[in-house]
Amino acid sequence: MATSSAVRPRGKSTTGVVPDAARAAQRRATMERTLTHVVLIAAAVACAAPFFYVLAASLKDQGALFHYPPVWVQVPPSVENYQRLLFESGFPRWMLNTLIVATSVTTAKLFLDSMAGYALAKLEFTGKRVVFLLMITLLMVPFAALLIPLWSIAHNLHITNTYLALMLPPLANPLGVFLMRQFILGLPKDLENAARLEGVSEFGIYWRIILPLVKPGLVVLAVIIFTDQFMSFVWPLVAATNDDLLVLTVGVASLRAKGGVNFGLWSAAAVLSLLPIAIFFFALQRQFLARSIAGALKQ
Repeated sequence: MATSSAVRPRGKSTTGVVPDAARAAQRRATMERTLTHVVLIAAAVACAAPFFYVLAASLKDQGALFHYPPVWVQVPPSVENYQRLLFESGFPRWMLNTLIVATSVTTAKLFLDSMAGYALAKLEFTGKRVVFLLMITLLMVPFAALLIPLWSIAHNLHITNTYLALMLPPLANPLGVFLMRQFILGLPKDLENAARLEGVSEFGIYWRIILPLVKPGLVVLAVIIFTDQFMSFVWPLVAATNDDLLVLTVGVASLRAKGGVNFGLWSAAAVLSLLPIAIFFFALQRQFLARSIAGALKQ
């Protein structure tokens, strides 16, 4: 009897400790989750604050921009900066030129880089290693070292102040070839070997088998190329001096030279400039996530 009475309190204390430990672990997990959310929200606010500041500045008139104490949000907002930008400057033409160049270069490079990546990854030919080493070497050459030779070539070909001058030099960037080669190297050889046994040509293997399998890589490359072309400044500044061929970055920079510093106008230009690249990125991001999830489910 003494033994059973001694054991019983010990059992009660043990069963009482387990729920307490579980509740403590649950409270700790809740605190960690809350702290994580707080840190993420603070980081998101810090990252988004500059954009909202620029957006607020674009909706102010010239007087409110330099008002003291500062007016963070003008009520009612002013659309004068957007009206001046769209109807009194060459912004629509700059946007059109930028979209033409960025879209054309992106489309051409997706085709050329994927074909070159397929050749370097799957085909055997003389000088393959040399070509790949030269491509890697070109990645380490700064663009400033190529600026004068590129302009000299474009000038001798009489293509300066044309769309060709804006489009052709970016096609020689080997970064896309390297990325596509790495994507294609991960594909099994059995697929292409089976296609060759069926009599499919090399271009047919590339077009019908390789490209559908590397669509996530093509999406990544498209985002990189389009963003790079959309934000390019130095080469368009040198290659095209005609007002009708100015791209967005060069045109917005010229606003200061023409009309002095107007921070509201610059802010409106920055907001409108973000829209095409944001739409392009998020559209391709949805496709990339959908294809990645589908590939994971198949596996």
